Amino acid sequence: MPIFGPPKFFNNGGEKQVLNVSTGGLSIDNGDILNQLGLNGDYVSADDALHDSDVYAIISRLSFDLVSADMTSTSQKADAILKNPTPMTNQLAFWQSIFAQLLLGGEAFAYIWRNKNAQVRSLEYLRPSQVQTMRLADGSGLIYNATFDEPSTGFVQAIPSADMLHFRLMSSNGGKTGISPLSSLGDEFKIKREANRLSLASLAKSVFTPGVLKVGVEKGGLQGAVEKTALSRSFMTRLNASNGGPIVLDELEEFTPFEVKNDISKLLASTDWARNNIAKVYGVDDSQLNGKGDQQSSIQMQMEQYIKSLRRFAVTIEAELSNKLHGTVKLDLRPVYDILGSNTAREVAALMKEGALTSGEAKYLLKERGYLSQDFPNIPETNPRFIKEGGTNIDNDT
Repeated sequence: MPIFGPPKFFNNGGEKQVLNVSTGGLSIDNGDILNQLGLNGDYVSADDALHDSDVYAIISRLSFDLVSADMTSTSQKADAILKNPTPMTNQLAFWQSIFAQLLLGGEAFAYIWRNKNAQVRSLEYLRPSQVQTMRLADGSGLIYNATFDEPSTGFVQAIPSADMLHFRLMSSNGGKTGISPLSSLGDEFKIKREANRLSLASLAKSVFTPGVLKVGVEKGGLQGAVEKTALSRSFMTRLNASNGGPIVLDELEEFTPFEVKNDISKLLASTDWARNNIAKVYGVDDSQLNGKGDQQSSIQMQMEQYIKSLRRFAVTIEAELSNKLHGTVKLDLRPVYDILGSNTAREVAALMKEGALTSGEAKYLLKERGYLSQDFPNIPETNPRFIKEGGTNIDNDT
């Protein structure tokens, strides 16, 4: 069935009055248009942010874990769109792009393409720089102006809210738009950049000269600059000719190599606090950025805390998808923290030990979670705990 273009409601002569509520969100693909959000202001631009290794690490980690979750819907049609959202690319690449944009800019958009029967056919990712969010003056809802990359579609005005997936994080205007977590890190990025610049300059100066060569007064002190320069060049010739071997010095010569001083080492570590702040605004422990983290916490405790943080973003995604696709959408995060299924197996074993599950129920649960294959054979029960008197298997008893 053909896919129709977005309707052009309320074009220049439209009767509806609208108010602009756009925040000019950060865009992964086009950060240059947001110069007003650069390091000279209170915000950091998307381009600068993704060139920071700590920001890239956490955006990459969170977006990948969100896309690794099992995303399902109670509606079969919505579930089909979640599994195959666009003909342009695969499911993982599309949703990770959406989630990364949401985490970076606080907002993410996808246009809902429909067929002639108004059924959802596919989704198209739109950069925040392509979308302008408008509020109807009578307060009846939001509409959007969007510039599509396809020349045949071009600029479209007053797209209804029902045709636009609009994900947003924390809002300051009643949920109409979202706020980027990076908006609170303008000063941190400035200081981090200057600290990095100072560290590089200090290191360059510390290694520019390999050391100090002292000559005894018996040689007359080499008062002239020409003599000192000649002796320095002579020493460097010997140093380079040694090919890493020991340097033979005259009794009247003493060479002291430079070392990286403690203050320079401190400069190199001075940006740790910035890493902690980046992790903090995303609600995760700094161990997720290869920091030290809480040394008193176990790996299990750290993972539980991380999943709680991830859940905050998952709820935002579920709410928008459920609202626009007309089916309850859930992101099951179990595949994130239980990739091999070992946690599920331990939990099921503990429930069996406490008598909360029979062996048959445990097998069913392990099959449903993917720990056991669906064709795993139904082996007769041998545990006396689950066998009735007379040798009847509880699980097979009808």
